[in-house]
Amino acid sequence: MAENLTTDCEGFARRDFLKIGAAGVFGLSLPQILEMEARASAADRDARANRRADSVILVWLAGGPATIDMWDLRPNAPEGIRGEFRQIPTRADGIAISQHLPRMAQIMDRCTVVRSLAHTIPSHGPATVFMTTGNKPTPAVQYPAIGSLASRLLPAAAGVPPYVSFSELRNGAAGQSGYLGTAYNPFIVEGAAANGTYRVRGITLPNGFTLDQLENRNRLLGRFEAGFRAVDRQADLVDGMDAFHRQALEILRSDRTRNAFNLQSESQNLRQRYGMTPFGQGALAARRLIEAGVRFVTVTLGGWDTHGQNFNALSQRLLPQLDTVLSALIEDLDGRGMLERTIVYCAGEFGRTPRINRNNGRDHWARSMAVLLAGGGFRRGYAHGTTDVQGMAPATDPCTPDDMAATIFSNLGIDPGQELMTPTGRPIQLFREGRVVPRLLA
Repeated sequence: MAENLTTDCEGFARRDFLKIGAAGVFGLSLPQILEMEARASAADRDARANRRADSVILVWLAGGPATIDMWDLRPNAPEGIRGEFRQIPTRADGIAISQHLPRMAQIMDRCTVVRSLAHTIPSHGPATVFMTTGNKPTPAVQYPAIGSLASRLLPAAAGVPPYVSFSELRNGAAGQSGYLGTAYNPFIVEGAAANGTYRVRGITLPNGFTLDQLENRNRLLGRFEAGFRAVDRQADLVDGMDAFHRQALEILRSDRTRNAFNLQSESQNLRQRYGMTPFGQGALAARRLIEAGVRFVTVTLGGWDTHGQNFNALSQRLLPQLDTVLSALIEDLDGRGMLERTIVYCAGEFGRTPRINRNNGRDHWARSMAVLLAGGGFRRGYAHGTTDVQGMAPATDPCTPDDMAATIFSNLGIDPGQELMTPTGRPIQLFREGRVVPRLLA
C-alpha cells in the first residue's frame, strides 16, 4: 500500500507548516499573555531560579514513527518482527540504533533515548493530544499543549513571542491552548523558507500596512481610553492594560524576532548542514528563535504513517532527513553552549506494531514506543528502560506521556503538580497523572 504523503490513514491532511490557530497582536491576546506573566507568584519565580533548562524544541514526527526500526531494534526477534535494518554502535557505550541514523550515532553520547514509553491510545488524534499535552484526553477538559503551558508559565524575552509553531499537529486541541484560552496559542509560521525568510502571522504586518499606521491607531486608541479614564473608577486597571498593550507592540517594533527568521544571515555551510528542506531550515530557525529568547518551538516532519512499505519510506526518505536535521540541531546547540539550557524532544504520537503486516508495513502500536531527548538537564549517553524480546511492551522502567511531560517541566523549574485556574475558576493540575522520572536527569 503506497503511503499518501498529504493525509494519514484517518484522513487528516498534513502540511509542513501550520495554517490555523493563534491570535494576533491587534486584540487583547498578547497583552493578556504579558499581564498573566506579570502576575506570576513569588513562589513561581523562586522555582524558575532553580531550573535546569530555559526552553524546549519539540521535533514532532507526525503519523507515528516506527521507533522499533529507529531507536530500539529487535535483532534477535523472529522473522516478521525484527525488520530489514541492522543496528550500528554509537558513541554512547551500549547503545545501538538503526543503520540509517549514522549521524545520530555519532552524537548519541549527548542524548537520552527512552525505550520504555507506552500508552493505550492507538488513534492519531487522541494520541497526539496525549503526547503533546501530557494529559490523557477527556471530553470534560481541553488540556493545553505543553508549548502553551510554557508560554503561560515562563516569561519570554522582551520583543519575542513565547511559543512558535512551524508544524501542523492535528485538528482539534493538539498544539493549541485548551483551557488557557486563545492568548496562549502558538504564533504561526506560514510558508516555507525557500529564500531564507519566513512570514509569521501575528508578528508580521499586513501588506501595505506600516508601523507608523499602527502607531497612529495606537494613539487614537489612547485618546479614547483617556476619555474613559475620567469616568472609570478602575483607572489603575486601565493604566495597567495600557502598559501591557505597549509591551505587546514592542514585538512589532523589535528586530529580534524578525532577525531570528532571517536565515540568510547564517553561513551557507551551516544551512546546508541542516539540509535545504522546509524541515531542515525550520529547525535552524528554531535554534535562532531560542537564541532570541523564545521559550517553546515546534517543528514537524510528517509522513510517518507507514502502514505500507515501511522500510522503503524510512530508508529512502524519512530517516535520512531526520538524521541530518536532528543531529545538526543538537550539534549546533551544543557548539554554541545552548544545549545545556535547551531541551530537544523528538517524539511522535505512538509507535508501530512489532509484527510486519502483509504490505511490508507496520500498523499503529501505542503499547511500546521510544522517544529521544537531549540537553536541558537530561542525562547524556543513556538508554532508559527496555522492551521485551519482541518489542511488544516495556520490560523494565515503564513510563508514560504524562511522566515525560512532568519530567520536562520539572527541568524547566515548574512543579508538574502545580494547579492553574480555568476561566470558570476551576483548578486543574498541570499533569494529573505525571510523575518525574529521576533516572532521566543528569
